[in-house]
Amino acid sequence: MTQRDTGLTLNPKFDADGLLTAVCVDAATAAPLMVAHMNADALERTIATGEATFWSRSRAAIWKKGETSGNVLRVVEIRIDCDQDALWLRCEPAGPACHTGAASCFFRRIEGDRLVPVS
Repeated sequence: MTQRDTGLTLNPKFDADGLLTAVCVDAATAAPLMVAHMNADALERTIATGEATFWSRSRAAIWKKGETSGNVLRVVEIRIDCDQDALWLRCEPAGPACHTGAASCFFRRIEGDRLVPVS
């Protein structure tokens, strides 16, 4: 074990692309909302503003969740895992979390070789 594993100093362990995985859940229900990635700038902005900000791998740019849709994720709590390479954000969503309009990005389950909507 290292100081990173057990200590109380924030020392994120970014991957080779400079990213951390961020799992967002509803603060009230603990339902999963979405998974995204943060670089150091996105993490700093999220901490400073209290609104979830991410790094878009497809656009290679910072994006604040809801910047165009208004469906902002207000961050209630940020936790980091033991080796500081993944984040858990408890959020209050201002609308659907998914770009499809679904409340959560996890709106389908796998049954055999097909997808089935969940409610």
